[in-house]
Amino acid sequence: MFTFTIRQNLILFTNMIPSKIKLTECPRDAMQGLHQFIPTELKAAYINLLLQVGFDTIDFGSFVSAKAIPQMQDTAEVLQKLYLSSTRSKLLAIVANYRGAEEAARHPEITYLGFPFSISETFQRRNANSGIDAAFDTVKKIRELCSRNNQELLVYLSMGFGNPYGDEWNIEIVQQWTEKLVNENINIIALADTIGVATAAQIEEIFPLLCSQFPNTEFGVHLHSTPDAWYDKIAAAYQSGCKRFDTVLKGYGGCPMAKDELTGNIATENLVGYLQSQKEDPGLNYDKLREAMDFSVRIFG
Repeated sequence: MFTFTIRQNLILFTNMIPSKIKLTECPRDAMQGLHQFIPTELKAAYINLLLQVGFDTIDFGSFVSAKAIPQMQDTAEVLQKLYLSSTRSKLLAIVANYRGAEEAARHPEITYLGFPFSISETFQRRNANSGIDAAFDTVKKIRELCSRNNQELLVYLSMGFGNPYGDEWNIEIVQQWTEKLVNENINIIALADTIGVATAAQIEEIFPLLCSQFPNTEFGVHLHSTPDAWYDKIAAAYQSGCKRFDTVLKGYGGCPMAKDELTGNIATENLVGYLQSQKEDPGLNYDKLREAMDFSVRIFG
């Protein structure tokens, strides 16, 4: 349930008190699987609205193969149309290989390059056409690229809560790959439940374990879920100490490389409602949030 009970009249970003919670709104994730191409102007208008809401980060686009994800072929053009002078939100772009990272690194407006690193060999090949070892080498090269360009690499630990493809999965494997990433100076890692298989019990076990083992690393969650299962997952992550959440307005989207039927994202409004129930103010401009929710119908129907 989404309630607008706190700071309903916030208009200016300068009047907001930053929350300890970091919310990443992910229009890229919502749009990428749509078959009908969304006009560049419409994408930019929607993202410009989101930039006024006060999210910590906007996952706005990706520099990936236009053949693989045709919806994102205009990310550079969308970026040129964004109004960034009056927002506190940072921009994140997804990359799947070094070439895409080079392209993203040419844009100093982008703070984060996000790389999906799967601990499932099958899904890593399906998602980025490379095996795990090759992908890890790519992570190291992209981190060096980010360091040279004053950007930061955020790694999504894909299949972080299970593997539907028959590859071996256990918590020890999650820990081992996390340790390798941390040793390569990856400072932000998002545990990604790519196809929505995570349970609250898994989140409660894995998330605090990694936080304790790697206290200098910032961990977040990128959870997918069916509409009836989001609450337990969000509650488990929050109660486990998670302060960084990826969500999408109205729960649109999902990974088109995961399987034929997408498991949607967790709805931003549900997360906000949950945080409010915990007396946690995410510090958003709720008028602009309502406006963005209304506008989203023009894109997603």
